[in-house]
Amino acid sequence: MTTIVVVRKNGQIAIAADSQTTFGDDQRLPAAYDVFHDKIFRLGDSYLAIAGSAAHDLVLQGALKGMKSRDLSSRSGLFETFRKIHPKLKDHFFLRPEEDEEDPYESSQMMVLVANTHGIFGVYPMREVYEFSRFWAIGSGRKFAMGAMHALYDSALDARAIAEAAVRAGAEFDASSALPMSLYTVSIDEDSDK
Repeated sequence: MTTIVVVRKNGQIAIAADSQTTFGDDQRLPAAYDVFHDKIFRLGDSYLAIAGSAAHDLVLQGALKGMKSRDLSSRSGLFETFRKIHPKLKDHFFLRPEEDEEDPYESSQMMVLVANTHGIFGVYPMREVYEFSRFWAIGSGRKFAMGAMHALYDSALDARAIAEAAVRAGAEFDASSALPMSLYTVSIDEDSDK
């Protein structure tokens, strides 16, 4: 339960997230009580943020850091990276890959947004990978964030300001999201800019 956003505009990429952790429907851990409230982590030249169980944070960091080779720079690179770590998630981190009996593949149980100089990407539970051209959001506050980004994207605001407004919208209206937020920006690699 969270609000996490990525925005790409005019040579700038921003990734932002709220800071609240929620336990079930009736308990929350505000940032002031959580030493590690930043939901975004850096790996090389990439920033990643995860929606789903709080356990995913350390698990994904450990799995990715333990890889001899990983590629977070493209849709195909992310697919191969997450395909390779899926068995590790099961065997070394004890992931339970079952979701729906009708699912065509095992689930990694997490949604991840990635921002780097190559673009903004989303990785979904069955290793579906999307590259976004403008913006995207995940987590329980995503609908509020998407509305804010849609309304502001064509304005004079830059990627950072749009991402900040989106997380603020999620924190304002989603019971499982709260400020303060974490926000990071990178410049787009000119070879990746479309």
